[in-house]
Amino acid sequence: MTHGYAEPSDSPEDGSPDQEWSRVAVLNIVGLCGRHLGEHTPYLTAFANRSGGGYQIIDPVLPALTCSAQSTYLTGKFPEAHGVVGNGWYDRELNEHHFWKQSNRLVQSRKIWEILREKKTNFSCANLFWWFNMHSSVDFSITPRPLYRADGFKTFDVHTQPMNLRENVKADLGNFPFHGFWGPRAGFASSKWIAESAKWTEEKYSPDLSLVYLPHLDYDLQRIGPNHPKIHKALNEIDQIAGDLISFYEKKGIRLAILSEYGITEVQKVIYPNRIFRKKGWLSIKDELGLEYLDCGGSQAFAITDHQIAHIYLQNGSPQFRKEVRNCLENMEGVEKIFEGDSRKEIGLQHRRAGDFVIFSKEDSWFAYYHWLDDSLAPDFARCVDVHRKYGYDPTELFVDPEILFPSLKVVKKMIGKKLGFRTNMDLIPLDPSLVKGSHGTRPSDILDYPVIMGHNTNSSETLLPANEVMDRLLKLFH
Repeated sequence: MTHGYAEPSDSPEDGSPDQEWSRVAVLNIVGLCGRHLGEHTPYLTAFANRSGGGYQIIDPVLPALTCSAQSTYLTGKFPEAHGVVGNGWYDRELNEHHFWKQSNRLVQSRKIWEILREKKTNFSCANLFWWFNMHSSVDFSITPRPLYRADGFKTFDVHTQPMNLRENVKADLGNFPFHGFWGPRAGFASSKWIAESAKWTEEKYSPDLSLVYLPHLDYDLQRIGPNHPKIHKALNEIDQIAGDLISFYEKKGIRLAILSEYGITEVQKVIYPNRIFRKKGWLSIKDELGLEYLDCGGSQAFAITDHQIAHIYLQNGSPQFRKEVRNCLENMEGVEKIFEGDSRKEIGLQHRRAGDFVIFSKEDSWFAYYHWLDDSLAPDFARCVDVHRKYGYDPTELFVDPEILFPSLKVVKKMIGKKLGFRTNMDLIPLDPSLVKGSHGTRPSDILDYPVIMGHNTNSSETLLPANEVMDRLLKLFH
């Protein structure tokens, strides 16, 4: 699980202000890997074959997660430099956990568009739904951003830069289908809207670099797993969206790169580190209105879980306690790798945001955040789509609880109640992690499950492309 640390050049080859520059679009197709290219992805396969003779496999950054991978691709650095140690982490100063934060300032390294802006006068960049896309130094951005109202309501919307772009794009494309972006209804609609917003942005502004995020293959890969026959439908859908964008950009003479962040592998086992820590007496639990909440700041040790990785944070710094925690982790069924202290440097994760221990599961397992031992005592947000308050990533948010009879009727009743002014939780999410059939975060055993890159200047190769060299590959597309 070690990485090489060759630094990218930070410059297009032979770049100069007087040289003719190409314009570039980068399509990020989440979850795409080598095993998917073929019969069910004819447009993507044809593009790979005609643009560069195939695809190159990317050696995945660790952790192989959305925020870490994207930050590495856009900075040419590993997490210990750019600081994005996962989709979430624990802030030791605030004693608060954070998930899916959006400020671009959280990425602590120079980004590709900032490098290019130094090389080309009036260089412009559009970021369409890649993460950390708020208050960025890009010229145009669209990103999901609900409005959390004082009355408890959540209004779904997007945030844009410049701000008036929001009303203009919605006037032409309609509202962003937020329920199609995450939750039980997540699917085709979100990727389709993002693709249309990319074309809209190109027609309006003609940016030099367009970053386009297409997420929906990721949803069914987690719901039903990569080997389920029904995954072909999601592959066909993403192939059609990508094929339409490929045709659109190529007609305008724009160079294309298509890449992915990780591949998803099948899982059968769930690991509950916080439940194990609780039984050892290391967690502090708050009883609030008869429900149990995790008090991170008061716990001796706790886990912030994120797919197949977990950051273990210690409040008790004694060497003896650290040894006890290490022993516990070594005996935790499903844990494959443990990195502690300086050994975190081996995987590029020696950063203050990272846990005292960073653990990876076996490929057939993943970590759930649950700390309660009785489902009737689970916190109120556990049965809701609530990506910020949970103490870990929760893929069961992709499901409706199968024990709910007539779930659509329940949703209608709750929506009517909200319209009438009553506060209510949309408690439709199951507390059964065994429903999840696919996960990611660790390095898969089969390179067919690694992320890929294809496009201009990319030739099929058996040599793995280190994740921190992806940015250098993108920079070379501009000349």
